[in-house]
Amino acid sequence: SLDRVIPDIAAIRLKSFFSHAGWHVAEAKYGARLRRLFSEPGGDALRAHIDGMSNEAYQALFTYQGAERRKKFLEGADAAVRRLTDDFDDDELFAHVTDLGGHDLGQLIDCFKACDIEADRPSVVFAYTVKGWGLPMAGDPLNHAVLLNDEQIDALRAEVGLTTATEFDRFDPDSPEGRVCASVGSDINNPPPVPRPQLDVPDAAGPPTLRGKVSTQEAFGRTLTRLADVPDVGKRIVTTAPDVSISTNLGGWVNKVGVYWHEHRDDHGGAERLLRWAPSPDGQHIELGLSEMNMFMLLGQLGLAHDHHDRHLLPVGTVYDPFVLRGLDAFIYALYNDARFVVAGTPSGISLAPEGGAHQSTITAGVGAELPGLTYFEPAYATEVDWLLCDALDGLSRPDGESAYFRLSTRPLDQAPFAAAGERLGTEELRRQVLSGGYRLRPAPLTDRPGVTIVTTGVMAPEALAAAEALGEEGVDAGVVHLTSPDLVYRSWQGTYRAAASAATVVRRPSRMHQLIPPEERHRPVVSVHDAASHALAWLGAAVGSRHIPLGVDRFGESGTIADLHAIAGISAGDIVNAALIAVYESTEAG
Repeated sequence: SLDRVIPDIAAIRLKSFFSHAGWHVAEAKYGARLRRLFSEPGGDALRAHIDGMSNEAYQALFTYQGAERRKKFLEGADAAVRRLTDDFDDDELFAHVTDLGGHDLGQLIDCFKACDIEADRPSVVFAYTVKGWGLPMAGDPLNHAVLLNDEQIDALRAEVGLTTATEFDRFDPDSPEGRVCASVGSDINNPPPVPRPQLDVPDAAGPPTLRGKVSTQEAFGRTLTRLADVPDVGKRIVTTAPDVSISTNLGGWVNKVGVYWHEHRDDHGGAERLLRWAPSPDGQHIELGLSEMNMFMLLGQLGLAHDHHDRHLLPVGTVYDPFVLRGLDAFIYALYNDARFVVAGTPSGISLAPEGGAHQSTITAGVGAELPGLTYFEPAYATEVDWLLCDALDGLSRPDGESAYFRLSTRPLDQAPFAAAGERLGTEELRRQVLSGGYRLRPAPLTDRPGVTIVTTGVMAPEALAAAEALGEEGVDAGVVHLTSPDLVYRSWQGTYRAAASAATVVRRPSRMHQLIPPEERHRPVVSVHDAASHALAWLGAAVGSRHIPLGVDRFGESGTIADLHAIAGISAGDIVNAALIAVYESTEAG
């Protein structure tokens, strides 16, 4: 523990957990000096006495001195223990009693050698140590933030035979120590890994989806299943999920590539079922238990397979979006280590209304936009998912690439607005804009009437379009901008400032947001709507220099219909209209 002594370290129970899970378990509990003492007459009693001490009682020995320390150690001890320890003075007794295996380099080396022999299974070493070992504050439960003073540093330096002039010297390269350091250093300081192979990931896995109602979660599953047939791409995709593969639309993918297990197992569900679940060494889906932390740890390791094992994989994980936060620690450290993977948080937002508030996510959009080494996407339409996922998988191979986070939904949306945008812009131009972070879903009429720009992302596109239509009937011209990646658009805006600052100029190039809202429309106010916390898009007004009202979900969820929850959260089409009218009025009053 950092700030205290753990009352019950439960090492025996922990070792049993690992052993029963098939791990090789090694232990470095007592150092060589103490183990030799155990072989003396009364040694068995001494071992039993130390083993029987609570962790708190053992660690408390460090707070006593001299005879008082001996007295505390021998409380409740067998007579054989007292006879064995009578030959030692107080300092010698303490040195023996605190000789733990975690500080015995020889024993640790033996443990690691034993682990190396167990090449077919993982190993764990339980090393018993004293916090602050060898220092004046050793064993003190309050030593977490303690620093040595100058006198203590001088004493430590003298104890190990160093001076201020020699404390950073290397060993003589011809000495045994120098040769060991050179050998280990050559192993550790490996040259940088070769670049990841550039794969021929297609621009799209299938033709554009231009009609019907499709959810982004469904489109994600379809795209993955199609990619399984792409040479040198499909075989590299490895998926994983924390017990939610079917409810996150990975069923088709699982049927096609199979479930991974280190040996063949029967499909006890029956081969005639819609979902085939016959684990084998050839499978490409790894189903985990209900632990999001484990999923992100696995994605991190799969995403480093090229660096560690020269095997470039395309890892993809799916998880209920609110539970991204359960694995956030592993998520962050995977990105910190430059692991490359794709994760889909789905379903997201309050569109999961029937399941209740606990499964509704609001703050994950901010997490996606703010984490370094990660690009966050929130598409609305099926073909956007296809294009973005293919590009994201391709990005896992690029030298300047990074991981990707998709915030998806189970809410089916009519694909007609996307089809109309394709007819207006052309397929290639629309794809370019989708990949750059956003496009104009509904052009804004330019008349003498008041106007407003509605900015949306993800599944709120229908409400934004309905609000724009209603505003037109109220005499307000409204355009709709759809952000497929608020993250990329925000970076573009920030990048213009950084570029201008580094060039020592006040003239900035247009950001992506400036391209989406041209100069003749920037006097109009902006209303943003997001099935997430409103602050996630609250920067838009500053980006274009306009009055801005951000709408979003700033409360915990509830059970109900989507329409009910949109009204409760204030993100319905009617709420967008009201916000737009307020923004237009305030802009007019401000002149």
